[in-house]
Amino acid sequence: MYQTITFFFLSAFAIYLACECFVNGIEWFGRRLNIGATAVGSVLAAFGTALPESTVTFMAVVFGSTPEQKNIGVGAAMGGPLVLATLAYAIVGLALIFHHRRSNRKSTQIRADYARMSHDQAAFLAVFIVKVALGLVVFTLKPWLGILFLAAYALYVWREIRNSDTAPEEEMIEPLKICPSAIEPSLGWMVLQIVLSLIVIAVASHVFIIQLEEIGILMHWPAHLVALFLSPVATELPEIMNALIWVRQGKERLALANISGAMMIQATVPSALGLFFTPWLFDGPLLVAGAVTVLAIVYLWHIFRRGIANGRALVIVSGGYGLFALLIFGCFV
Repeated sequence: MYQTITFFFLSAFAIYLACECFVNGIEWFGRRLNIGATAVGSVLAAFGTALPESTVTFMAVVFGSTPEQKNIGVGAAMGGPLVLATLAYAIVGLALIFHHRRSNRKSTQIRADYARMSHDQAAFLAVFIVKVALGLVVFTLKPWLGILFLAAYALYVWREIRNSDTAPEEEMIEPLKICPSAIEPSLGWMVLQIVLSLIVIAVASHVFIIQLEEIGILMHWPAHLVALFLSPVATELPEIMNALIWVRQGKERLALANISGAMMIQATVPSALGLFFTPWLFDGPLLVAGAVTVLAIVYLWHIFRRGIANGRALVIVSGGYGLFALLIFGCFV
C-alpha cells in the first residue's frame, strides 16, 4: 500500500513537471509556425496531452483479451469527457479565483473569445450525443461509423487552424526550458523539448494509471467503476496540469482552449476506436456518465454564450461530477 501511494504521488509530480515543459515548448512551436493562441491550445497542446487517455483506450480495446478489459477502454472513453466537462473546468475556475486574489486583477471574469468557446461546446455536444446514441443500438454497419468520428475531428482541426487568432504580443513566453539562454531558440530545440516532455507524460501517466488500478483493487471496486472513476482522472491529469500552468501565467484563453480541444478529441478518436473494436453497448453507469456530461456541456454552453463565465461559474460545474458519483454509488454499487 505504501509503495502504491509513493508511486502515485511521484508519477503525479513527474506529470506536472513534464506538462510545464510541454506547454512551454508548444507555445514556442506555435509562435514559430505563426499559429494563433487559441489553436495552440485547442489543437497542438490538446493533441499532445490527449495521448495518455487515447493510449489507454487503444491498448484496452485493441489488445484486450477479455470483455472486461475491452470495457475498461469504453469506460475510459466515456469517463474522459465527463472529467473534462466537470472537474477540469471547475479547477480552472478555482485557479482563476486563487490567481485573482494573488494578483491585481479586478475580477475573475474569463478573458477569452466567448462566441468561439460556446461554438466549441455546441460542436462537442452534437458529436457526443451521437456517440451516446450509438451505445444504445445494435446494427451491422455500426463499426464503420467510427470513420465518421475521425472525419469529424479532422474537420474540427481544420476549422480551428483556419479561424485561428493571433496571440497578443504582450503575452510574453518564458524562455525555452531546454535552452534558456536563447532569445529565439531553434526549431530543433523546441521539437526536442516537446518530444521529451511527451515521453515523460506518457510513461508517468502509465505508472499513475497502474497505481490507481492498484488502489481500486485494494478498495474492492469493480472494473467498470475503476474505468469510469479512476482511469479518466489519471489520463486527464495532463490537461488539468496544463490549465493550471496557463492560468497561473494569466493565459486562461490557452487553458480553456486546451480543455475544449481535448474534449473534442475524447468525443471522436476514442469513440472511433471503441466502434472499431468493441460492440459499443452501454450499461447503466455509462449512460449516467453520458447524461451528466451532456448536462455539464449545456451549462457551459449557456455561460459562454451569455458571456457570464467567471471563476465561480466554472466551479459550479463540478456539481455534475458530484451528481454522477452520487447516482453511481447510490444505484449501482
